[in-house]
Amino acid sequence: MFPPAARPPISSGASWKAVAARSRWQIVRFYEDAGIIGAKGRGKRHGFDRLLKDATARKVNVIAAWSVDRLGHSLQDLVDFLTELQALGCDLYFYQQALDTSTPSGQGMFQMCGVFAEFERGMIRERVNAGLRAKARGSRLGRRPVKLAVEAHIRELHDEGIGILKIGKTLRVGTSVVQRVLEAEAKRQAA
Repeated sequence: MFPPAARPPISSGASWKAVAARSRWQIVRFYEDAGIIGAKGRGKRHGFDRLLKDATARKVNVIAAWSVDRLGHSLQDLVDFLTELQALGCDLYFYQQALDTSTPSGQGMFQMCGVFAEFERGMIRERVNAGLRAKARGSRLGRRPVKLAVEAHIRELHDEGIGILKIGKTLRVGTSVVQRVLEAEAKRQAA
């Protein structure tokens, strides 16, 4: 293994080929579930399902992935996955975490990363549920609407050639508010 600074960024099949060559691995197949998050079950993740079938058939002995959260968000699912792979004599390698489960420290770190992935998923779920409860009570969700007078003032200052940051500071609004108003104006004029 090389230190993280010596590794090329992995964003394509060509980069994975370099990692495989450096590690003396033979690439059997690329597995992908485009647009499907790791929290979905195996039945909805056809690439993941194919990967598990190939591992069970002993067609692979190392699985390389970008990150732990690409495999799942539930600690229990990740631990079950690791246990199943260990029984098959198959190891995991995660580029982003520089994690190799063929070592005891790699196995421990894998489990810790799974804990944090599950924690993050739980926090997201709680925020969504809190928002739904607030909406049910009649609270308005999302951004506060920008007052018409402020919108008009943003457009005036922009027409005078003043930049987005300066407009935001002058009117004491965020630059995202200024950008949103100007983008809406540009769309309105284009239509």
